[in-house]
Amino acid sequence: MTLTKSENPALSKAMSVSDLNRQVKRMLEVSYGQIWVSGEISGLSRPGSGHWYFSLKDTKAQIRCAMFRGFNQRVRFQPKEGDLILVRAKVSLYEGRGDYQLIVEGMEPAGLGQLQADFDALKLKLSLEGLFDDAKKKSIPNTPNKVAVITSPSGAVIHDIISVTQRRFPALEIIVLPVSVQGDKAVAEITHAIELANKHQLADVIIVGRGGGSLEDLWAFNEEAVARAIFASSLPVVSAVGHEVDFTIADLVADYRAPTPSAAAEKVTPDQFELMQQLDQQQRRLHYFMAMRLQNTNDNLLNIRRRLKHPGETLNDKKAYMAVLFSRLNLAIKSSLTLAQHRYETDTQAFFKFTPSHEIQQKSQAVSYLYEKLLNKQNNLLESQQYRLSIAAQTLNTASPLATLGRGYAILAKKDKNGKDKKVITSSKKIKAGDQISATLQDGVIHCTVEHSVPKLEL
Repeated sequence: MTLTKSENPALSKAMSVSDLNRQVKRMLEVSYGQIWVSGEISGLSRPGSGHWYFSLKDTKAQIRCAMFRGFNQRVRFQPKEGDLILVRAKVSLYEGRGDYQLIVEGMEPAGLGQLQADFDALKLKLSLEGLFDDAKKKSIPNTPNKVAVITSPSGAVIHDIISVTQRRFPALEIIVLPVSVQGDKAVAEITHAIELANKHQLADVIIVGRGGGSLEDLWAFNEEAVARAIFASSLPVVSAVGHEVDFTIADLVADYRAPTPSAAAEKVTPDQFELMQQLDQQQRRLHYFMAMRLQNTNDNLLNIRRRLKHPGETLNDKKAYMAVLFSRLNLAIKSSLTLAQHRYETDTQAFFKFTPSHEIQQKSQAVSYLYEKLLNKQNNLLESQQYRLSIAAQTLNTASPLATLGRGYAILAKKDKNGKDKKVITSSKKIKAGDQISATLQDGVIHCTVEHSVPKLEL
């Protein structure tokens, strides 16, 4: 017996199995997104389609997994039954059977794994060489004219970057250097693209990026050649590899690490709306300063205009000043003429008062007075000299030898051996008997011959 909706109201509210599975699938995919799950491989199947089907289990539970061909080709090892692995997957539901499962997008050995060991070894090596030093990183230009994007031309990365740059700054020129972002050719192509952008200076900044993925998917950006090409770049490099949780060697070497390609595009492009706001603000400031400058200039002009006199008023002021100067000049001329006339009259009176005849008479009287005074002084001087001469003559006469001779004395002398010069005899010891001597008296000379000399008697 089949009940209709009218007979059973609950039937109208019931969901179909397909609707339920579809809603559950949507809830699982939205709620969990992308997760990492570890476990042991069980029931691994590799059908001709190239997809992998297996279960992931631990000691208490298991879950079905599917890894499609496009993802399992990137796995860098060969998984086998019983391997402990780490998968990056999305939680989903197979609607046909209502099976809860994981859609695996990445796989690597559980634990550290060889890739992780290689990653840590290269990271330590490059860090010791200084490739990660902040002091060596170049600044990203605020408003570049050109941006070179090194990525896959068909991936979502380039579309995200173009979308962001067109929204934020449409004038920015995007130069795409297409490369493989995984696989055997990826390292060589990425390295060559970086060198090419630097050699020809294609842009002001470089973005190197790709979408998210497993460690294997991102491994091209963990290679030493790519790291050294980024470090050697003269152009600043922005790394946008994987999602925010992914970290690569390229991120550490790059001048700036963006968590997503969209964030990289926002880093290298200015916001046109912010620039327009800044421009509008600068324009308002310019208008304000221009208005202030015009106001100040107008105020100065008004001040100058108030200080500036009409030419007619200036001429009247000059005319009045010239009248004052003319009056002062006339007064000065009259005063000078009066003073000159007074001096003339004074000098005339003085001239007539002191005539030359009067002056000559005064000088003549002075000469006569000086002449008489000179004669008197001359007579007095002669009388004084005559008096002094008579005194000196008397003194000389008193001390003269002739006066002595007049009192009865005589001067005895004898000639020298040559009979020429006479020498006065002052001692009887200087003569002897037979010497010829002369005796000078007051009135003549007597020549005598010495008979003998008598020594002076001692008293």
